[in-house]
Amino acid sequence: MKSSNATTKRMQKFMVEKVAPVSNKISNEPHLAALRDGLVNLIPYTVIGGFSTLLASPPVNPQLVKPTNWFFDFLLGWYYWAKANNRMLLVPYNLSIGIISVYVVLGIAYQLAKHYKMPAFSTCLVSLMSFLCIATPPSMTKSGQWIINIAGLSSNSMFAAIIVALVSVELTHWMSKKKLTIKLPATVPPNVAAPFEAMLPLVINVLFWMLLDGLSNAWLHTGLTNIIFSIFQPILHVGASLPAMIFLCELALTFWFFGIHGDNMIGAVITPIITANIAQNMQEYAAGKPITNIFANNFHFIFGEAVVYCAILWSMLIFAKSSQLKALSKFALPANLFNINEPQVFGIPTVMNLFTYIPSFICILIDLPIAYYATKLGFINKTVLSLPWTMPAPIYAIVSTLDWRAGIVWFLEFFIDLAIIVPFMKMYDKQLIEENEKKEGSKASNK
Repeated sequence: MKSSNATTKRMQKFMVEKVAPVSNKISNEPHLAALRDGLVNLIPYTVIGGFSTLLASPPVNPQLVKPTNWFFDFLLGWYYWAKANNRMLLVPYNLSIGIISVYVVLGIAYQLAKHYKMPAFSTCLVSLMSFLCIATPPSMTKSGQWIINIAGLSSNSMFAAIIVALVSVELTHWMSKKKLTIKLPATVPPNVAAPFEAMLPLVINVLFWMLLDGLSNAWLHTGLTNIIFSIFQPILHVGASLPAMIFLCELALTFWFFGIHGDNMIGAVITPIITANIAQNMQEYAAGKPITNIFANNFHFIFGEAVVYCAILWSMLIFAKSSQLKALSKFALPANLFNINEPQVFGIPTVMNLFTYIPSFICILIDLPIAYYATKLGFINKTVLSLPWTMPAPIYAIVSTLDWRAGIVWFLEFFIDLAIIVPFMKMYDKQLIEENEKKEGSKASNK
């Protein structure tokens, strides 16, 4: 036991002295932080777009479902109502998921501009116009009307939006440092001067991106956004693979074990992947096409970490005898129901606790492949809705996939995890009881 404690302390010292500073630098690196925080701003829009898609495309086939009971009557009524009002119901979807790249460029540009203490609003508009110039340049119809094609603002242009946001803000920031802006006299109010100061960076950014797009069309016969998507597509595919997701989730768990915010560490890597994937899945669902991506939105969390923490909590609720774990399990239960696990992380604690780390590591190695292959083999549907991550995990699994069988898979993982975790938690519980008895004994001897 002493040898184990010594090894753990050496590992903790190494993580604190060597790994934590590097991890914190990566987590707080301005561009990665802007990417992570900017994409988090998309959550409300993907949720609204998801519900709009669901209303407009009910999960019912009128050729298979007949009005034999009240529930089937409701589904069929919903189907025909949605069919009659499809265009209206899809308005929120088309203005959220349909143009998701607009929100991406605005969110990331805003976060990076805030970091540089630049005028965030005007800087965002510079990035937005630069992006629009290459993603969906206006074209004229045969009738002489100018239009823009919103297909150029969909998830396929998301990575172009990321690059344009980061580069355009950097270019604007560089011009500001070099004082390459139109300066008005100090007597002019700031709200009047700000638009003029943004004018020259706007012109330079627009010319820069239009030049790159023009060269791309001339030499490669396709637009710049398509080139960027072609470059990132293989990375997206590899990043959303089962081995990559297992590695990232285990890495986050390991960071948490050493007291480092694991979700922040992997956020900059995983968020663009799962966001692009859920946007694509919702577009395909709305169009009635086969769904492509398995790891989309919070699939990895709901069928991974959320199951593990629920199993840890219920192992305490059912088997704990120590006063600490009994009290903590009751206190943590309401938060855990909504996927808020901080009471367990800091209450058990799971930091530097091998009794929770080892079974959690094993469970994720089992859970993610179960959910992945259950989806790949068609036992459950792929994720097609973006939901708030605080929705209870089993309900989230069912609603996000529009498939009740996802609940079966989730509870299957839960009972497997419970069987793995209980022996470890019993050992930890026994250790706590022994420590309490020693403390009580020392207090009694002191008296």
